Amino acid sequence: MNQDSIKLTQLRAMVAVAESGNFSEAGLHLGVSQSAVSHAIATLEEELGVILFSRGRYGAHITPVGERMLHHARQMLNLLDAMDKEAALAKGLQGGQVRITSIRSVATHVLPEVIAQFRDRYPGISVALTEYRGDDSIEQALREGRADIGFTCLPTASEFETLELFRDEYIALLPPDAKLNHLPLTWEELATYPMIMPAANDYCSLIIDNHLTQLNQSISPAYRITEDSTIVGMVMRGLGATIIARLAAEPLPADVQIHDLPVPLVRTIRVITLRDALHPPSVYAFLDTLKGSFSCGNVAEGLRIKV
Repeated sequence: MNQDSIKLTQLRAMVAVAESGNFSEAGLHLGVSQSAVSHAIATLEEELGVILFSRGRYGAHITPVGERMLHHARQMLNLLDAMDKEAALAKGLQGGQVRITSIRSVATHVLPEVIAQFRDRYPGISVALTEYRGDDSIEQALREGRADIGFTCLPTASEFETLELFRDEYIALLPPDAKLNHLPLTWEELATYPMIMPAANDYCSLIIDNHLTQLNQSISPAYRITEDSTIVGMVMRGLGATIIARLAAEPLPADVQIHDLPVPLVRTIRVITLRDALHPPSVYAFLDTLKGSFSCGNVAEGLRIKV
């Protein structure tokens, strides 16, 4: 057999005849004449030195040796399709943009490492990052086509594809000179401190308030602060205590007292995309980089988060 003489058109004709059962339908499927299909099969049989199809008045029937050859022909065509897809993907990743919207703590402590890895792999793709304090703003950005990928910590609607990345625990921060009468920390003792809490419409406030409501506990904030770093700084200066997500509090000052909550509370960080959106290859490449980073533990290392 002269392997250089085998043509892809012959293999496609072989598969088409096997699937349709006759030469004329195979020709219609391939967009060529019946005689062109017949010639392709005849020349392929001549090159291989075997009969692939038995011809008759009721069509063409593949022979036993033809059945075995058919398996190889399909494999070769599938490999060609795979090469085509890889080439298309590579061409699509030479440029373009990924638009990300995220809650602030993830944007500050998680995404820089992931974006750096992504830029190393795909230097031609630009990354745009927008921070929001509320998950509803992140979802709306995706709905309106202003972002491709979002990072949230609240459950999302069914219109989004969701991937859970890690769990972030809430902790109590007390001033450096705090003296506790009870260990572990109780709600009652925590309530003796002026509470420095996020703004009432902040997503973390919603999570904390729901948790306390379920436990029949209540906290009356002495301060409502927008910035996480300001909250930590005020605790450090002895102005009160707070309940805050660990990731949002990073980097934690060395002297501030860190305590588990009397009843644990965690938030789940999720990455979301709009379910029915037609995403460019750059978006899938970023998601692959993100998954790879978490599976290798690169992001979680150094941050006390549970993957």
